[in-house]
Amino acid sequence: MTFEQLNIIKPILEAVEQEGYLTPSPIQAQAIPVLLEGKDMLASAQTGTGKTAAFAIPIIQGIYNNRDHNTRLHDIKALILAPTRELAEQIKDSFRNYSRNLNIRTEVVYGGVSQRGQEKALNRGVDVLIATPGRLLDLLGQKLIDLSKVAYFVLDEADRMLDMGFVHDVRRVVVSIPKERQTALFSATIPKEILKLADELLNNPVRIEVTPPEAMVDKIKQSVFHVTKKDKINLLLDLLVDPKLASVLVFTRTKHGANKLVKDLVAYGVKVNAIHGNKSQNQRQQALEDFKKKKLRVLVATDIAARGIDIDELSHVINYDLPETAETYVHRMGRTGRAGLSGEAYSFCSQDENSLLVAIEKHIKMALPVNEKHDYHVSIRLNAESNIPVKKPSSSTKNTNRSGYNANKQTGTRDAYKRYDQPSRKPKTDKKSDSEPLARFRKEYIAKEANADDQFKFGNKKKRVTPSKSTFNSPKPSNNKIHRRFDEDKPISERNSKIQDTYFKSTKKSNRGL
Repeated sequence: MTFEQLNIIKPILEAVEQEGYLTPSPIQAQAIPVLLEGKDMLASAQTGTGKTAAFAIPIIQGIYNNRDHNTRLHDIKALILAPTRELAEQIKDSFRNYSRNLNIRTEVVYGGVSQRGQEKALNRGVDVLIATPGRLLDLLGQKLIDLSKVAYFVLDEADRMLDMGFVHDVRRVVVSIPKERQTALFSATIPKEILKLADELLNNPVRIEVTPPEAMVDKIKQSVFHVTKKDKINLLLDLLVDPKLASVLVFTRTKHGANKLVKDLVAYGVKVNAIHGNKSQNQRQQALEDFKKKKLRVLVATDIAARGIDIDELSHVINYDLPETAETYVHRMGRTGRAGLSGEAYSFCSQDENSLLVAIEKHIKMALPVNEKHDYHVSIRLNAESNIPVKKPSSSTKNTNRSGYNANKQTGTRDAYKRYDQPSRKPKTDKKSDSEPLARFRKEYIAKEANADDQFKFGNKKKRVTPSKSTFNSPKPSNNKIHRRFDEDKPISERNSKIQDTYFKSTKKSNRGL
């Protein structure tokens, strides 16, 4: 099948040919005819399958055929919502490329940057608007944008929208657009939450499912490296020695972890940069452009920032930290092996990440091959839920401590059940506790209090002073004359004279050095 057979107008065909596309992908071949007929659609397609063109081409053709060519007014006819800034920029570039031969204006609005430039673009007129939910709601609240003439509505990466908590924002946006519209919902996975959202937004949709994500993963060469947390950086440096790792995308779980990894790699002379939520949009865009132009060999990213990274020739993806959800692993793998090209994916797994590895293998329905050909390989204790057989300790060893590994005193060896990334417990010593003097002091004080109570009972009724909480920890009074207590039976005048003599003596001694 060719693009000409999909009833696409000539200006768009010329633009598609200039982009280097000769035949439509499976998602394009099925989605474009449905959208050209004006039907709603629920599509499941993995990133890298050409789904952006699948909804961009029909929308551009619909706007061009239904517009009044005698007027220069540009009202928002199409609204596309994306979860991240990078994905919004990618969609904007696709719309502009496919409509380069038509008088259709495409703009993008998202947070993290000043909205002054976005306001100017909206005032000049826009036909297609790509937006993130947060900034779009801000502009709607300020009455700087009008969505009353929207005829096409697309929700891209709907599953990621749910993960990021944008569902309520999406519902607020839907209230501002006309009910009579054509709606398309694209998602890499279709859980029950997506089906519920589709029932609210779509009207008798056509459901299309092309290339399940698990099938995409099968085309990528995968392997897992069992390594301790502290040796992950050393393993990564050893892998980067291989020139085959020309362009590497490394995933970390946190923004702090991404910054720390970049700092360590830069110390060894690796050309690397990071993109995550704390980076400004200009910094993220510049790092992504440098990576695409081969100015950077390694790009470190978090899961949220990685959505929308469209790199055709990405050789390797490395999971420096395993993702917390198995679906995220599939999304990470979708960064490589795009458009039918080959790719490789490495995953670093420490002992505390073993449960995440088991969940990933269960989700993709395959066991990841373990690569032991490196200097930092350790044996990981597997959970009982895993389908991979667990090596049991030999029957000759009887003594096993609470950590789970053999502690044979004769050989002094430890088998594969050792938790390598956790420090061993320190043995108890015979050293006396530091709190023993304090305990002895409290014991003596309690005995004195008991004697005072006895004296109080038998008629020696002296006023007892209740000690403060700091009595136990306060130091003993020194022998200095200033702190010496005088007998209460002496006259006040004699006590005052002694205090004054002591004061003058101390001042004379302190003035000798002046």
